[in-house]
Amino acid sequence: MRIPSDAPEKNATTELHPLAGRSAPARSGAASWTIILVLVLLLVATDFVAYVGWTLADGVEVSAAGYFAMAAGVLFSLIVGCGLMTLIFYSSRNGYDEPPVLIGSDASQKRINRPRIESQAMRTDRKLPLQDRG
Repeated sequence: MRIPSDAPEKNATTELHPLAGRSAPARSGAASWTIILVLVLLLVATDFVAYVGWTLADGVEVSAAGYFAMAAGVLFSLIVGCGLMTLIFYSSRNGYDEPPVLIGSDASQKRINRPRIESQAMRTDRKLPLQDRG
């Protein structure tokens, strides 16, 4: 979609979605397929461990306190996750994620002249001023 622009050129337009017509090149190299294979193997291994854990726990009963603790853990995790997402959106919309900008002022540029403390090694390296050769 193109809209008229404030540019000085005659009949200038600005494109709202400059990458809309272009597509990213497909990356189907050996490295990509290796990553996909490793991730699928991890998924299968996780499913296998979950299945074995589920079937070995046959006949084990969970008390009411266990269900309460599980529900409290899930609820606490959801509250923390929602709170963190809220903070992310809040900081993004209020400009807290912008890069820092140095704002100079006269007060910040004035510095207190403190006496310089030099070590003994620094004093010996200095040349002494020429003394009166009278």
